[in-house]
Amino acid sequence: MKKLFRLMRYDWPLHFVLLLTNWLPDNVCIIRMRGMFARPFFRRCGKRLGLGRNLVFYDPSKIEIGSWVYIAYGCWFSAGFAVKIEDEVMFGPYNVVASSNHTRLNNSFRFGNPEGREVIFRKGCWIGANCTVLSGSDIGNGSVVGSNSVVRGIVPSNCVYAGNPGAVKKVFND
Repeated sequence: MKKLFRLMRYDWPLHFVLLLTNWLPDNVCIIRMRGMFARPFFRRCGKRLGLGRNLVFYDPSKIEIGSWVYIAYGCWFSAGFAVKIEDEVMFGPYNVVASSNHTRLNNSFRFGNPEGREVIFRKGCWIGANCTVLSGSDIGNGSVVGSNSVVRGIVPSNCVYAGNPGAVKKVFND
């Protein structure tokens, strides 16, 4: 019964909003309108959410979004566990955020119980295009994750983090 409630309260309405607005162009007005319509279907959502087209949110009831957040075209959020996005965070296109991992059961990954930890995006961080952010990651305030990077673990505040595996490339001193 809980799963049915979650589907009817969060998942299906959000998918319906995204489906109805995906044919509209990605310009400032439409991006803000799409975010305004989607806001009620997350666990918590601040003001001025901007959403690009072709987004996927698995279990939005576990996703918390702050104010002035922008999520670009083609991002994919799998919230098996909590995903927390603080204020002023920006996501470039085609990012993958996964807060859980598959486990094995009887030599197969298909039916193993998922395991994971929350993923946190701290205030003012920027995730470049085509990044993968894995379970248990915590991206610090004001940090930049370079395009095509893989994040697993803690990214310090105020730095440029890039690569696969990711590493700190530069520290901001302002």
